[in-house]
Amino acid sequence: MNVSRGSKIGLRTIALVYLFVLLVVPIGVILTRTFENGIGPFLESITTPAAISALNLSLIIVAIVVPINVVFGVVTALALVRGRFPGRGVLQSVVDLPFAVSPVVVGVSLILLWGANGWFGGIESLGFKVIFGLPGMVIATILVTLPFVVREVEPVLHEIGDEQEQAAATLGASGWQTFWRITLPAIRWGLTYGIVLTWRVRSVNSAQSSWSLPASPGYPRH
Repeated sequence: MNVSRGSKIGLRTIALVYLFVLLVVPIGVILTRTFENGIGPFLESITTPAAISALNLSLIIVAIVVPINVVFGVVTALALVRGRFPGRGVLQSVVDLPFAVSPVVVGVSLILLWGANGWFGGIESLGFKVIFGLPGMVIATILVTLPFVVREVEPVLHEIGDEQEQAAATLGASGWQTFWRITLPAIRWGLTYGIVLTWRVRSVNSAQSSWSLPASPGYPRH
């Protein structure tokens, strides 16, 4: 099918206008509202004790969650792609569950499980506070972000196949040697993107952890 030069230009123009309206205009409005009173008020707002507390808390949570997501995300992706076991379909559904459930539901579920009157609420009597504490925020973040790592690594594993891994095993490589020298280098970019999404979700979508925030200058209790 031959498309005229005018049609190509028209389609490209429509696409560019659509992207401009969808991306550039909202970003422009945000920047305008942010700096409408100058850069001074903006700098003051991001250097308040509440803002600094929020940033420090996010960095701590990410430092805890990322290693956990990397380990369990890669193991889960390998199990789903390479493994054949009963309940595999159920595990696939469980991994996708946080995509379909509102983050607020995750927060409510944490309260029902770890709250004072929850199933595991008795743990607070031992001095270990989950809800309205750092552990609750870490658990909520893991529940919401772990599927991103799994779903970014899984298609890469499908794409590379297992021929190289089988060849390495034939040559006498151990399971760990095969993973470190073949599998991990092949999935590194998918894993990196999953880590980036973990940071993004933790930084932007904090609704799931707003139910379990610690009492601090930046996070009053609800």
